Amino acid sequence: MTSPSTAGPQLDVSRISVQLYTVRQDLAADPEATLARLAAIGFTHVEPFALATSAPTLAPLLAAHGLDAPTAHASVVGADLDAVLAAAATTGTTLVIDPHVDRARWSTEEDVAAIAAELNAAAARAADAGVTIGYHNHEFELETRIGGRPALEVLAGHLHERVALEVDTYWAVVGGVDVPDLLDRLGSRVSAVHLKDGDGSRDDSKQVAFGTGDIDTASILAACTRAGSSVQWGVVELDDTTGDMFTAVQDSYTHLAGALSRGAAA
Repeated sequence: MTSPSTAGPQLDVSRISVQLYTVRQDLAADPEATLARLAAIGFTHVEPFALATSAPTLAPLLAAHGLDAPTAHASVVGADLDAVLAAAATTGTTLVIDPHVDRARWSTEEDVAAIAAELNAAAARAADAGVTIGYHNHEFELETRIGGRPALEVLAGHLHERVALEVDTYWAVVGGVDVPDLLDRLGSRVSAVHLKDGDGSRDDSKQVAFGTGDIDTASILAACTRAGSSVQWGVVELDDTTGDMFTAVQDSYTHLAGALSRGAAA
């Protein structure tokens, strides 16, 4: 069986999304106005968070603003999968990504194998609903080494081929790995990436618009778009910033769209 990430279009300008956690304060205050602002920037895709609870509010607003939600974050490990799948049906989401499994569960191969088993079981159930299950990393899954390998790669070795990964490229850098090399090693497992920039520290407030910080975003984009890459979605995200968040989101979109367009023309 081949991984679902081996099929489908590769990352290009039409497949830029934005993680709604980036604009969570505005979203909580006025979801419709927030989605309208994202659409005005040029986004046609968004990635909701806490999908099981946010879907009822988001679902009727997405189409009204020309948006869809092909990917979304929702707890899967230890969560109510039926509720998650019901929410995904309302938003038309086909890739549901668990955003975090507690770092205490990543210290041994047995721990990681147990996480994989839960993801595999969820993926088997979700497949009947036409949904792929995935996992999103932070820094600790790369920092933690098991048998000399990053724990995230140990996880990948225990996952069924139907389970995808969404690599957060910024936190992978913080975790001490070379992102293009990591993407090579993970291969067709990677369906989506979080694209973010900053000073490479754990201080969320030091994150900045994509393409304006200290991260080697050009090499990361090159790895995501080269021939044979399985990356289908590039998701803009900032966990925080010291400046205006919507300005950072706009600048991220502009830089990313320009870089991807130049790559397509090369």
